[in-house]
Amino acid sequence: MFDPRPTKYPFPEYTDSHYLIVKKNDGTVFDAAYPYVDKTPSFMRKRKLFNVLLRLIVFPLTRLRLGLKVKGRENLDKYADELKNGAVLCSNHVHLWDFLAIRSALLPHKPYVLIWAPNVRGENGKNMRLIGGIPIPDTGPAATSAQLKAIDGLLDSGDWLQIYSEGSMWEFYQPIRPFKRGTAYIARRSDKPLLPMAFSYREPGWIRKHIFRQTALFTLNIGTPLYADPSLLGKDADNDLCARSHDAVCRLAGIDPADNIYPPVFNKTRRVDYY
Repeated sequence: MFDPRPTKYPFPEYTDSHYLIVKKNDGTVFDAAYPYVDKTPSFMRKRKLFNVLLRLIVFPLTRLRLGLKVKGRENLDKYADELKNGAVLCSNHVHLWDFLAIRSALLPHKPYVLIWAPNVRGENGKNMRLIGGIPIPDTGPAATSAQLKAIDGLLDSGDWLQIYSEGSMWEFYQPIRPFKRGTAYIARRSDKPLLPMAFSYREPGWIRKHIFRQTALFTLNIGTPLYADPSLLGKDADNDLCARSHDAVCRLAGIDPADNIYPPVFNKTRRVDYY
């Protein structure tokens, strides 16, 4: 199993923290009045046009740039009846383009994705919204409640929602960081399957490594649906589903959960320097 062992990026102290700097702030406030899932005709027309651009240009470029391979796509057909009425997806977050890779791999499905609020305010915010980005509100409980209500609506309508359970992007990082419980909570509260996926790495060949300076090639591994344990309630059910989804992502990434350097559930967990 190839581990890129990146040293270029100063990974933060806590495993859910961000280290990339977003230069632009357009001032958008993500409060209770914000349209977290915009279904207005004008916005949906823009999304349709943007999806044409994605299919014709962006997805092929993404596959080429990441050297993307997909394993387990047959699970989408095998469990189609379970997934057709809405699903929550989770994966590790290891590249700025990894959601484009997921979107490309899951066609014709077009999952929405939860996004760190500064990124939606930033230089690529409009494109993130058009690809299905839903900002994670940072203005208090009323905004969070409004966002969850919007998420309930899209899941009830049969849409899919992708969540990065680690909470942030650490490029080319191999260990699976602890998962925040929100993904499990959303899956349980909406009574939808939770579909685990994981990115693993392949060592690039001489041309990609020395000419194009690529650190690693990517494989997206698609798992099988998980469900909340009906014998458990509330936080106990969320913790259980969170831990099981973390174990599943570890295995899909080629890591024995017992050998992973992090616990499954985030609890102000600090970075482990394993090099």
